[in-house]
Amino acid sequence: MNEFLDVVVEIWNYGLLGISVSKIVISLLVLLFAFIFRGFFTNIFVGFLQNLASKSESTIDDDILATLKKPLGYVPLTIGLYVVTLILALDGQAGEIASNVVRAAIVLTIFSALANAVAPIFAALSSTAWLTESMQTWLQRASKAIIWIIGIAIALEIFGIQIGPLVAGLGLFSVAVALGAQDLFKNLISGILIIGENRFQPGDRIEVPGALHGIVETIGFRSTVIRTFDTAPMIIPNKDLSDVKLINHGEMQYRRINWTINLLYSTSNNDLEKICVDIKNHISESKDFTKNPNQENLVTINELGASSIDIGILCYSELCGFTKFKQIKHRLIKEIIKIVEQNNSGFAYPSSSIYLEQMSEK
Repeated sequence: MNEFLDVVVEIWNYGLLGISVSKIVISLLVLLFAFIFRGFFTNIFVGFLQNLASKSESTIDDDILATLKKPLGYVPLTIGLYVVTLILALDGQAGEIASNVVRAAIVLTIFSALANAVAPIFAALSSTAWLTESMQTWLQRASKAIIWIIGIAIALEIFGIQIGPLVAGLGLFSVAVALGAQDLFKNLISGILIIGENRFQPGDRIEVPGALHGIVETIGFRSTVIRTFDTAPMIIPNKDLSDVKLINHGEMQYRRINWTINLLYSTSNNDLEKICVDIKNHISESKDFTKNPNQENLVTINELGASSIDIGILCYSELCGFTKFKQIKHRLIKEIIKIVEQNNSGFAYPSSSIYLEQMSEK
């Protein structure tokens, strides 16, 4: 027991690794206080800045302050680390390492704030005509990656790790990786081309005839996520979408109806003309349809079919969702049926007539 007490007294007097226990205890208390104070500091300081920002008409400063709340919480911890280095007063290599840790913490705090500020800045730029949603997503991710790469490089430089020779040393390894990751780079370049050419954007309905049809959700670095109409996500490599013939329904100007209705051959010329006029008048007067300056609405007799007189209907509605468009077609069909019945006609269906000729007996 006495020997144990002697060891405790010796540690208390001479400390550990040349550092007195009192300094270690004080350092731990400083770090504990910094950890507890970070929440108070963040709320008070950010609250003060938010009060100042609320006086401006712009909302970008409010958004930036909201994203800076977490990085600002690192400031008390960084200050606490600096105070600990002063208390411990380390010498030699240990002191140099402690000093480098503080400087690296300062650098990472600054670059963490810069990385978090990227999102609100690009959100403010989203109103510009040249920056589409997919371009915003890509540039935002790339900017964050560049900021963190620079920040980590500076932190490594602080510890004496030279980035240049490290990158040069990885040259051969990078070549090997590049050869094995050709598809990754193809998809990356294809994604850039898709965004640069503005082939489609998130939210667009696209179709590759015979292959896929759905809504674009995200355009990533490697692949594009398309939500098919059965609500299942389809993940497609970008290179498979960059060269394929693709229909972008999201860029439609109007919704088109192009139908052919088949009427009975027993319909008279006057009734045929009246049916065409009545259908065209309904399309012109209905709020469901609009005028396409590049193509007028038409209701005409197309041809004499094998078992019917075929009338073509071509009209356009304003761009709308799938459900509303189905309702527009529903109302038009009911009106066409009503007009056809009112004009003494009906709808034909494919039929064949067989004529039997009775042979006379000799």
